[in-house]
Amino acid sequence: MIVRSLQDIENTERDVRAHNGNWESRRLILNNDAVGFSLHDTIIHAGTETLLWYKHHIEAVYCIEGEGAVETTENGKVYPITPGTVYVLNGNERHWLRARTTMRMLCVFNPAVTGKEVHDSNGAYRPGAEQQH
Repeated sequence: MIVRSLQDIENTERDVRAHNGNWESRRLILNNDAVGFSLHDTIIHAGTETLLWYKHHIEAVYCIEGEGAVETTENGKVYPITPGTVYVLNGNERHWLRARTTMRMLCVFNPAVTGKEVHDSNGAYRPGAEQQH
C-alpha cells in the first residue's frame, strides 16, 4: 500500500515547477510506484498560457479550483474549465491551457511519468522518457 500526503512531497524532487513559472506540479504517484499511472496535484498560475502536447501519454485532468480554458490547436475549439470539469486528452491533442484565475488540477498520466521529464519545444515529453530514469 502507498500512503502519501501533499505535505510529504512539497519541496522535494516530486515538487516540480515550470521553468517559465506557469505551473507547479506535485507528483503524488510516479512510475517508480509501479501502479501503471501517475497522479499529479498541479497549480496553474493565473494569467498564464501553456502550450502542451502529450504525444506519448493519455492525460485526464480534473479541475478542483479556479477558471480557465483549453484550446485545441488542430481546430481552435475552446473548452471552458471550471471546478468540477474533467477533460481527457485521449487523442493526444496539442492544446493551449489558459488560466484566468489560479487553477488547481488533479492530473492522471498513462503511461506513468517519472517526474523528471521536461517539456520540449512542442510541449511534449520525449517518447520512452518514463523508462529512462
